[in-house]
Amino acid sequence: MSIFKIFQEGEKEILYLPRIKSFEGEVEVIGSKSIANRVLYLASFCAEETLIYNVPNSDDVQVLLNTFPLMGIECVKEKEKTYRIKGSNILNLKTNYFNLENAGTALRPLVAILSTQKIPYEVVIDGNNQMRNRPIFDLVEALQKIGVDIITSEKGTPPVKIISGEWKNNQIFVSGKTSSQFISALLLAAPLTQKEIEIFVLDDVVSKPYIDMTIHLMKVFGVDVLNENYKYFKIPMQRYRSPKEFWIEGDATAATYFYTAGLVSGPVTVKGLGLSSIQGDIQYIEIIKKIGGIVEAKSNSITVKKGKSIDGISVDMNAMPDAAMTLAITGLFSNAPIQIYNVENMRVKESERIKGLCNELSKFGAEVEEKKDGLKVYPPKKILSKPRIETYKDHRMAMAFSLGSFLTDLEIIDPNCVSKTYPDYFFDFSKICRNS
Repeated sequence: MSIFKIFQEGEKEILYLPRIKSFEGEVEVIGSKSIANRVLYLASFCAEETLIYNVPNSDDVQVLLNTFPLMGIECVKEKEKTYRIKGSNILNLKTNYFNLENAGTALRPLVAILSTQKIPYEVVIDGNNQMRNRPIFDLVEALQKIGVDIITSEKGTPPVKIISGEWKNNQIFVSGKTSSQFISALLLAAPLTQKEIEIFVLDDVVSKPYIDMTIHLMKVFGVDVLNENYKYFKIPMQRYRSPKEFWIEGDATAATYFYTAGLVSGPVTVKGLGLSSIQGDIQYIEIIKKIGGIVEAKSNSITVKKGKSIDGISVDMNAMPDAAMTLAITGLFSNAPIQIYNVENMRVKESERIKGLCNELSKFGAEVEEKKDGLKVYPPKKILSKPRIETYKDHRMAMAFSLGSFLTDLEIIDPNCVSKTYPDYFFDFSKICRNS
């Protein structure tokens, strides 16, 4: 990372990226946080041991690993990136207070999991200030309606307090319009009730591929789920069983930054996942092709090369809201506007991402139209020099805007926010940066 410089300005830490002449090379992307936290929870429900490989060192995953002992779950680090988990469907809680920081993939399932248990005392599930601004009321309301004595803050955000657990009814009604994590949380927890559970979804679901991922991984751990068009789910009475070993594939969302680097310059090869990935964001490769990129895929790697041009596009990104940020940045390089729609839930992620993208893209000279459910990015007529990017403590803002270094020197405020999912991102990014 020698071509990048970190300096302090008052209380702000700032990363300086010089203008990059080209992106070229290969990188092995970090393991998927979304898969890791699901698999760790699933392993914790099994009486048998599970050996899990390629566990990412991201903050969100470490938060969950640190929480397991407080739940009475055995968790041993065998070696770097490898953990042995032995759990139980009956938890032995060591505390009545759980702080999951800003890890949504850890906090939301924990609420559902603890709500199935005969807890010995009131339990509080909390997070940091960012998490305390992220909605969870839809999940809490669904649990209240099946007899769980549970409350949340007046804003409908954490902290969440469970006064008395156990699901008294086997039919659950839940909204899926804010976050698919609420449905995933209920699905993961359902087998712990030792009942046949039916989940009815009251409206259209966002980010459906993440639900597909949850159902796929539950099957790997011995539990089948009936999914009728994301409106109705049925989980027959079953018990989780360990597959003994599980390898976590590379993070498909993190890979989008490197794919885009290949698109604007390239070639760039991402190792650690292929087109058979169980992650929905692997479909971003299809967008890369549509806007002019050249893609070569192998079983465990994907290479993206620059084509004749980067074309504009208008696309529904509801299934890939995290990758939508990468596509928005691509509007700085395209020959026509890039429009992203049906992603209103981006406003309630780690930051208000639609507004944040509009603010920061304009610093490059781009004209950006903010929509209720997305944005439209017009390629800059002239690139403004040395923009200073505000990340809003959002890891994906920092990673996505690093691509702007192909156009100009830039500065990124609070670069270490990437530790949420990808602590070594800038080190890996530097591997493909060429200045000669």
